[in-house]
Formats: sequence, C-alpha cells, structure tokens
Amino acid sequence: MIRVITDSTSSIPRSLREEHGIELFSLFVNHDGKEYKESSMDLDEFYADIYEMADSIPTSSQPALSEIERVFEDAAKAGDDVLGVFLSSKMSGTFESVVRAAKGAAERHASFRFAVIDSLTNCMELGWPVVSAAKAAASGMGLHECAQHVCERVRSTRFIFAPESLRFLEKGGRIGRASALLGNALRISPILTVKDGVASTYAKVRTQKKAMDKMVGIFRQDMEEHGLRNIVVHYIGSKQPAEEWARDVIRPLIGRDVAVVPASPVIGVHVGPAVGIAYECDKPMADKFTSVFPEVVSSDAGIERLGAAAL
Repeated sequence: MIRVITDSTSSIPRSLREEHGIELFSLFVNHDGKEYKESSMDLDEFYADIYEMADSIPTSSQPALSEIERVFEDAAKAGDDVLGVFLSSKMSGTFESVVRAAKGAAERHASFRFAVIDSLTNCMELGWPVVSAAKAAASGMGLHECAQHVCERVRSTRFIFAPESLRFLEKGGRIGRASALLGNALRISPILTVKDGVASTYAKVRTQKKAMDKMVGIFRQDMEEHGLRNIVVHYIGSKQPAEEWARDVIRPLIGRDVAVVPASPVIGVHVGPAVGIAYECDKPMADKFTSVFPEVVSSDAGIERLGAAAL
C-alpha cells in the first residue's frame, strides 16, 4: 500500500481528500496570541476579519516534527510505502522536517520505502498533483511510477491570482513602501504567481478589472496550448466575488461548474484579499520552472533522479 501525504497549504477540500484517502500534515496560523490548526479552521470566519490584519499580519508555523516522525514510523511498521508532496521549501521548513523524519524511519526499518517531493508551490497548484498521485496509487502504480507521475503533474499546474491592493504585500515586506504608494496611486494591480518556489509577479496592469481580464487571457492561452484537466477558483477574504467570477466568467469559458475554494491562510495572509485560479493542464508547460526544479528525496536512488530527469 502507498500512503499519499501532503500538507494543509495544498488547500485540497476535505471531501476530495477523504474520497482519495489523502493524509495531511497541518501547519498552524498564529494571530493575536492564539494558535490555530490550519486544517481545522473555519476559513470563511477567519477571512471575515482579514482587513483588520494588515497592521498585524498573522504568522505561521510548520507541523510538529514529532507528529511527522510518528506518521512515518507508523507507515514503516505497517509495511506501507509513503509518497509525500509538500509546499515549497522556499516558503516553509516543512519539507526539511519531512525529509528528516522519512530518512530516520528508513534507518530504523530497512525495508521502508518512501519518496517525498518539494512541489515548489502551494494551494491547489500543489493540490492537483497530490490528487493525481492518490489516483495513480489507487490504480496500482508502484512508488517509482507514482513519483514519476507527480514530477510530470507539477509541471502541468499554474496558480495565478490578483490581490485587491498592495497593502498586505507592503506590510509583509514583499514590496517597499514607495512601490506600494506609487502602485496604489496609479491603480496598478499585479497578477501574482508562484515561480521557482517563491511568489513573483506574472504581469502588471492598471485596475483590478483589467487584472481579472488578464488572468482569463493567461488561462485561456494555457488551456488552448496544453488542454485542461482540473481547475478551482481560489479566494482570500470574501467568497462572493470569487463565486460571481467563477459563475459568470470561468464557467462559460470551460462549459462546466467550477469549485470555489479558500486559499490556505498560511499563504493568504501575506497577500490580502484576492481572487485567483489554480488549474491543471493535460500536458506539461515548458515555462513552469526556470532556475530550480522540484527536489525528490527517496529511499530509492532511481526515484531521486526523477526530479531533474523529468524536467
């Protein structure tokens, strides 16, 4: 049996996780002296107060190493393989902790097999490859084949989103105050993405309306060139604008209903109110990675070579 594990920043809806037997390590959100387990949070309730968080942006913490070690030890004792796919190592120390726990279990149990992959992203751009991995495992693929499948799938996803303003990006130190003031004065609205493991600007336009239109254009081009397998509309803050955009714009474009899913607050609190899309194409996108590639750490040297080889 292959156990498929990810972390809570994948934003995979609970129903989808349960359907495919996907396990989860939860990160934590720290705000006003309280610690919230991300996987147990009512995200709409949390995001209702997001405008009040700009002057005191919540922080986050990774899963406890002891919990990660327990899961890997249990899998090793049960004779199960583990396939793990996690958020970018450039955004959290979670992947490093997972690698340490997996290697520790392998040292204690010679027959234990694992493959853990740094997705270099988050939210459903991470979530879609995890779901694909779970489907592959359920179909009877072995650990090597499933890991190879993930390496292909992470090249086939994209997450683009448009923040309502630059305020949170400035407060969190992502952009300077002068840039934020000028951007807000000129009504510049960036379209953000995750590139090579970090948040980056995909494009800049004037006004939020043009940003939403630009995202549609980017998505349409990707869909025409690479096909479309899965898509969600993500939101940070109010759900209503995302629901309206999904219903009035995205659904007519693809001819089917679109799930509207809150983005991980571990990620969202640094962006502020925003709407975006995370989609999985049928075929890999050549521009997905440029300077770094997803790292694969495994008990099998052949699997470890998949990270760079698949790219």
